[in-house]
Amino acid sequence: MLFYPAALPLSRQTLTYTAGVIRRHRAQIGSCWRKPPPARQALLVLAYLYKGETFAELAAGFGVGTATAWRYVTEIAGLLAARSPKLHRALAKAAKAGHAFVVLDGTLVPIDRLAADRPFYSGKHHKHGMNLQVIASPDGEILWVSGPLPGAVHDLTAARIWGIVRQLAAYGLITLADKGYIGAGDHVRTPYRGRNKPASQKAANRAHAQLRSPANAPMPSSPLGASCANSAAAPGAPASSPKPSTFFRPVRRKDEKGSMIMDTLASCLQLNPWHKSSS
Repeated sequence: MLFYPAALPLSRQTLTYTAGVIRRHRAQIGSCWRKPPPARQALLVLAYLYKGETFAELAAGFGVGTATAWRYVTEIAGLLAARSPKLHRALAKAAKAGHAFVVLDGTLVPIDRLAADRPFYSGKHHKHGMNLQVIASPDGEILWVSGPLPGAVHDLTAARIWGIVRQLAAYGLITLADKGYIGAGDHVRTPYRGRNKPASQKAANRAHAQLRSPANAPMPSSPLGASCANSAAAPGAPASSPKPSTFFRPVRRKDEKGSMIMDTLASCLQLNPWHKSSS
């Protein structure tokens, strides 16, 4: 096997935060015998969450066994996901901040799946993945990210499964969303649809798109290396949601920014405790 130097576009702050989580966890469980220091384990976990490399590749690069790499990742993914604030807390904070509106959008985290796994195939994106719901402030700051659902789940269905529509109404937050959320309620403002729209509706759609553009969900807009503590990835799926993948592995994303995606993917992995990718 050949080895080569590689770079991970995250800041020292992100590594320090993750290493601190590991250090406190080791002290809590009384585990002082582990060979790699907390910073080394943190680097392994961040490399997996950000780049989606296989456990076999990571294990070879870090000089540990494949099973050990899997154990390190799943352990810390659970700790990161547990630090996520609940939906009601995120919305209460948004209401207290006095935002004129919030933005609700869905995004797809691509995964490696077999062609037969239809529940994870998104017809909208034409690829397999996991559906994540994102709530952002008008300036694009991530307020909350849901846990994962199979890619075939429609955005409006996912929003209802997570209770987002009901909670937004309860906190009186005006919400801007795309056409995939039509029918969510009067508090969720979506663009006009149909052909041959009058000029007034076209102008309204343009204004709607301009307001939503800083916070569109494809990826978080927080600065590189933002603290993982700012993440709001949901730590678990509700009982009524479809069962997530048991062999989830995120593929590489070139447009990901900040450590929000670290906790988001950690949340995904936390729902798939038996995942052990090797290819």
